[in-house]
Amino acid sequence: MKAIRAVLNYLQNGGVKYIFGIPAGSVNAFFDELYDLPEITPIVTKHEGAASYMAASYAKYSQSLSVCIGCSGPGGTNLVTGAANAMREHLPVLFITGAVPVNTFGLNASQELNAQPVFEPVTKFSATVNRSDELMDIVEEAVNIAMSGVPGPVHVAIPIDIQLEMVDENIEIPGFPVMKKVVPQQEIVEKTAERLLHHQDGIIFVGQGARQAVDEVIELAELLNMSIICSPQAKGLMEDSHPLFKGVFGFAGHEKASEIVNESKGNTLLIAGSSLGETATNNWNVNLTKNREVIQIDFDSTVFDRKYQVNIPIVGDCKLTLRAIIEEVKKHVNDQHVYFKKEEFFELEHHLNEFNSQNVLVALQRSLPESTRYTIDIGEFMSYVIHYMKVKEPDTFDINVHFGAMGTGIGTAIGSKLAEPERDVVCITGDGCFFMHGMEILTAKEYELPILFIVMNNARLGMVYHGHNLQYQRSHSRFEQKAVSIATVAESMGISSACVQRMEDLTPELILQLQSEKGPSVLEIQLVDQNIPPMGDRVKFLSSFGK
Repeated sequence: MKAIRAVLNYLQNGGVKYIFGIPAGSVNAFFDELYDLPEITPIVTKHEGAASYMAASYAKYSQSLSVCIGCSGPGGTNLVTGAANAMREHLPVLFITGAVPVNTFGLNASQELNAQPVFEPVTKFSATVNRSDELMDIVEEAVNIAMSGVPGPVHVAIPIDIQLEMVDENIEIPGFPVMKKVVPQQEIVEKTAERLLHHQDGIIFVGQGARQAVDEVIELAELLNMSIICSPQAKGLMEDSHPLFKGVFGFAGHEKASEIVNESKGNTLLIAGSSLGETATNNWNVNLTKNREVIQIDFDSTVFDRKYQVNIPIVGDCKLTLRAIIEEVKKHVNDQHVYFKKEEFFELEHHLNEFNSQNVLVALQRSLPESTRYTIDIGEFMSYVIHYMKVKEPDTFDINVHFGAMGTGIGTAIGSKLAEPERDVVCITGDGCFFMHGMEILTAKEYELPILFIVMNNARLGMVYHGHNLQYQRSHSRFEQKAVSIATVAESMGISSACVQRMEDLTPELILQLQSEKGPSVLEIQLVDQNIPPMGDRVKFLSSFGK
């Protein structure tokens, strides 16, 4: 059999169901073998960059290895942003790129590129296969690295002639690795529990790394009556209705959460699954850890002491670590389940008939199931989502403000839907993001994925527009453009769409009609909102920049 078939057999044995990418000359042997392997479905996208976002999302929500492929040269370079995104989110994605035949290396062959060093800064491992007898060993090594320790993306470049070489039909296919969770040291767990038992008005700061540990966060908070705040990236993990939850801290966060950080006398801060980056900490607000004993849980030891000094660093899986801490705490504290009246941290929704971003998003959410997962793209609407949309069920928002690549929300919606087909998925994107990766709505159509794509169309680069006005008190006219009818674009592809230009047209009946489609649908919101987005302290930062 061909050497590349052995790789596919290995991936199939590991439970890989989808491979995201685009066929081309240097990877055609790979795609040809899929004819005879119905267990793996190729998700053929319109751009390799979008394929990389889909693969990352699928890895996140399936909690398994994802595979993404591109041809040599431009196909590979189109994957680099997605690899960097997966690296930032610690997602196990195997990126495969084709390569020109080994005997043409360095001869300026068509689409030749030495991809190995290109991927090295944005992956855990990057290698080029030079002999067919090395292929399985290198792929196996890459997958093991992707799924071990701190998960992350890996890259293997496979020349087309290596793919086509024949190998023994009875070649041994190695076993597939199982992702192992990092178990914390018991001594550190006991020390942490002892410290938490003596806290005063403690705070639990939840990051996206606590995605699988929401129940444990709540249980510990209830045991010790600790306030909970979360990063923008972790919005959606904690239900807003819980009385101990005080909202989002960081970019576009809530006043109550900022008040707790800046004014609370709480002497203990427990960080669960956040690397404490810029957007999570309101531009590295010093008050977050000031006069507090800091406990940080993360499976990545490199996040400790980056910007903030950590008193008790705990290397471990968030869920396992919090569960171990809870068991220690319970030896000394009965299950109190302290509840009190919920303090509303959202601003009051005045003038609901006014056609603005806040009211549009609130109205949309009221017409959609509470379990809907919203994949949020990068744009001024993102601030409104973080600040105003409610979290009614866990794990219902995917906000990639951490890496912040425009267009990620579109690919993320498709990857999420493939990983969890029964969950309603709604992508909220903007015209700027749509013009980058909007053609992937056609991918959703071709695979009959019922996703509602909501496009906030203000005919400008909204975040850039507001950022420049705040920073420089002016904005270049080229940041804006004449409006393009995105609903018409969707209709031209045979995708059901609607365009809303006033509040009264945004009805539950319209949403229900669009969601009843067997495939994707597009709802265009033509709205230019001149209000400054609720970016929190980011507004102050931009306004004072350079002064």
